[in-house]
Amino acid sequence: MRALRLLPLLFALFASSTFAEGLYQVELILFRQPGDPLPAGQPPAENWAAGAQALNDTNRRTPALEEQAAKLSAAEGYQVLLHQAWQQQLGAAPNRMALSVGKERHGHFPIEGTLSLAQGRYLDVAAEFWINRFDNTGFLAGSERLKQTSRLSAGQLTFLDHGNLGLLIRVNPL
Repeated sequence: MRALRLLPLLFALFASSTFAEGLYQVELILFRQPGDPLPAGQPPAENWAAGAQALNDTNRRTPALEEQAAKLSAAEGYQVLLHQAWQQQLGAAPNRMALSVGKERHGHFPIEGTLSLAQGRYLDVAAEFWINRFDNTGFLAGSERLKQTSRLSAGQLTFLDHGNLGLLIRVNPL
């Protein structure tokens, strides 16, 4: 009898976790806020994208947050550094996407980083991005770093603040 009372609860827990897995559109805007750049305590690792899925023509999508990016670009002291949208399968296990902008130099890009997403009851996000400077020979001379974790709600535009860098992210189920 006791087992029968627990059956609906177990079914609800199982159904909510399996229902959450699926295909999502992710959009991200990385931007510089007014103020002096803060140097990173550590530069990006040589294998900064290890284990992450690469953004390519198959999963890339047209950004929808153009208005928000334009407002940032027009605002005094703000600069959009990266604006990407893509389609990604999400589940309970974290799924990392590698993003970069600019010409690669000795394994690094001017802007590079990863975004990890996992779908449970909420969307858990872990973002790690570097804004790199190179010397005259093309080697890494310095970096700024954004490293932030948060919990998101699907469909909501979320702002992650990290010193002089900021991140706008929206994850929509498809």
